Amino acid sequence: MSIQWFPGHMNAAKREAAEQMENIDLVIEVLDARLPEASCNPLVEELRKFRQRPCLKVLNKIDLADPNATAAWKAYYDAQEGVTAYPMTTKKPADVARIPDLALSLAPHRGVPTKPLRIMIMGIPNVGKSTLMNALLKKRVAKVGDEPAVTKTQQRLYLNKNVVLVDTPGMLWPKIAMASDGLMLAASHAIGTNALVEEEVAEYLGELLLVRYPQLLTARYGFKTEGMDGVAVIEGVAQRRGFRVRGGDFDYEKAAHTLLQDYRQGALGRISLETPESRAASLARHEAEVAEKARIAAEKAAAKAEEAARGKRGT
Repeated sequence: MSIQWFPGHMNAAKREAAEQMENIDLVIEVLDARLPEASCNPLVEELRKFRQRPCLKVLNKIDLADPNATAAWKAYYDAQEGVTAYPMTTKKPADVARIPDLALSLAPHRGVPTKPLRIMIMGIPNVGKSTLMNALLKKRVAKVGDEPAVTKTQQRLYLNKNVVLVDTPGMLWPKIAMASDGLMLAASHAIGTNALVEEEVAEYLGELLLVRYPQLLTARYGFKTEGMDGVAVIEGVAQRRGFRVRGGDFDYEKAAHTLLQDYRQGALGRISLETPESRAASLARHEAEVAEKARIAAEKAAAKAEEAARGKRGT
């Protein structure tokens, strides 16, 4: 299943971000700590690297993520040039309070009245960017909500006389290359419900949990996971919760929604959908698939050309 979602306002947001980047000193990219690379917008990387801007990657929602995976992601990002990772949660004011100092450490030539530090805050929809903005400024300046793409316009605000913040709408990118990324984003509620089939997303989540966190499924729903697949997980949720439709069949739709909500709200436990190692393996599989498709296409093109040549020769 390939999920794509790029509402019209995101095109405008991309153009505005590109225009502003020249006048920005630092990018704060807010990522979902449960899926840091899947929630990392390649457009952000492209824009900031073109202008050679440092980046503070905020790994938000660590209260929902596997702490071991989060530690691995911090090491992964800290090893990159011009990047510092900061695992945190906007639920803790002390975590938020550290951000200005971390930002100044990445742009030490700024942060004085004559040269205020200009920061652009970027991230995908529903990752907590607006909540972070409000927490930094200690007032409600950005709309927040448990739906993707709440913020639709850019705004410029002063954290203090030495720090300027530019808030941008949540942006995805025009084409999500790996199907697994789209499914992880959908499971984590970063994609509008009009672009997905919830039951298929829940089946993917169930498969992933069977591999990485089967014990959490057992603890939450009380069933044994041996021999299960994603469909069986949802049916198990329906059975344990008594979700049935008229006639006695499982209410598959309600059970799928419940599984997704339990993951999103942390009711299943602290879960990370990817690690640096699993990400590398996914990329390798994707590259192999792309290469195989290219090989098949080349063979078909060659066969078609040979057939055309034989026709011209009359053989």
